[in-house]
Amino acid sequence: MKDADHDPGRPQRVTVGQSVSRDPRQAAAEAAAGIDPSEACFVLALVPHGMDLDLLAEALGHHLDGVPIFGCTTAGQITTRGYQTDALLLIAFRKENFRCASILFEPLKPLAIAPIITQVKRQNAQFPHTPGWNRLALVFADGLSMQEDLLAAVLETVLEGIPVFGGSAGDGLTFSGTYILHNGRFHANAALLLMVETDLQFQGLSFDHFMPTETQLVITDASPEERLVHEINGAPAAREYARLIGCSVRDLTPQVFAENPMLVCHNENHYVRAVFARTDDQSLSFLAAIDDGLVMRLGRGKDVIEALEAELEVRSPAGRCPDFILAFDCVLRKLEFEEKGLDGKVSDIFRRNRVLGFNTYGEQHCGLHMNQTFVGVAFFEPERRHAPWT
Repeated sequence: MKDADHDPGRPQRVTVGQSVSRDPRQAAAEAAAGIDPSEACFVLALVPHGMDLDLLAEALGHHLDGVPIFGCTTAGQITTRGYQTDALLLIAFRKENFRCASILFEPLKPLAIAPIITQVKRQNAQFPHTPGWNRLALVFADGLSMQEDLLAAVLETVLEGIPVFGGSAGDGLTFSGTYILHNGRFHANAALLLMVETDLQFQGLSFDHFMPTETQLVITDASPEERLVHEINGAPAAREYARLIGCSVRDLTPQVFAENPMLVCHNENHYVRAVFARTDDQSLSFLAAIDDGLVMRLGRGKDVIEALEAELEVRSPAGRCPDFILAFDCVLRKLEFEEKGLDGKVSDIFRRNRVLGFNTYGEQHCGLHMNQTFVGVAFFEPERRHAPWT
């Protein structure tokens, strides 16, 4: 189903299609129905959990013949209706405003730094710069690879001067398998880099809604390669964390983790290091890099709605609203909003601000991999154009 033609709030520089059918062929047909392949530079496909990926890739290729299709499985989608969990979302970037080149890094784990640097430098040199156009990069990484921290740092270094935004692919909350779509196939243990050039102006966004408290935690025993923390403050990690937030170990759930994050300080800014599970041996499994000796603080939440509305109130230098915002939004944020009964309000804010994207297992921005964060790119009309809604 496509956006209503009479809707004055729909984006002008991308075409959006979506379907909630569980049949991959029908979903592809419905979502692609409003997309004209002759007008598309490339399409992002953001895929719900549980769909037959081989059939979906085949069907998308049939309906969007000749158009490069990239994307990933997700932990939820942000559609024209706001938050959804069962929608196939297609975002077609128009030829008149976008150019792109892609690289697939496979296998992602173990991560080989030298070949990645060589590939990126070669692709960057072979992707000629259009005068007056702006350049950015988008990264989609296997959310179970545990390689996003290193990958984000490498890409930030090699793509010096080109901002990189991205998110980790998900699969609902099963943590059973995440996949990247490239060249008509879904790939496990992989990452996708899209080098994008556009005549639109853009602005990067990165924010959460937590402040550090005085409660300090020190990781005293960890397995960094597995993102497992065995001890905090010299005690079993789950037990000590539960004590500090004032609950029992058996009450530790994804919702509790989402509402009581741990923060690390980097360059005088605090970033979330999210827990997503408690193991049988009372260890805690994290979604971002951890290490022995790392000092963290418990986070305290700010007003969610107030923070979201303030951060999405972005404008171009000429004072214009974004045409659309491409979003990488942590699934733990969505869990917290649902737990507090705020997901409907958040969806309303997303719709009003033309936010499109997906829920991630982690977010990448400025060379960092983080959690429980909204990372996005707001795209604005070039100064020579005047959008009908401004």
